[in-house]
Amino acid sequence: VIFVFLAFSLTIAVLYTPGWTQDGSVDYPNQIYDLFCARPAAFLGGIAGTAAFILSLPFTVASGGVDDSFNMFIVRPFWYAFVRRFPDEKAWQ
Repeated sequence: VIFVFLAFSLTIAVLYTPGWTQDGSVDYPNQIYDLFCARPAAFLGGIAGTAAFILSLPFTVASGGVDDSFNMFIVRPFWYAFVRRFPDEKAWQ
């Protein structure tokens, strides 16, 4: 599993690094990566974050950090997956 992840990361780094233009705009391969890799990964992160939020709820209630943990584990991953604009040039800088 780790080898596959490292091989995939290396492939992405090698193939998409030359795709940057001089003005810093996002090009077609980065848009494809954003649509088919980054957003589904953020969605899965939101699902895992929901589970982590539920598991950490007894501790965050005791410390008073429920709102912060809710934003960190649930809101931010789902916002990244569904709400941010496409293509998001700021995500690649």
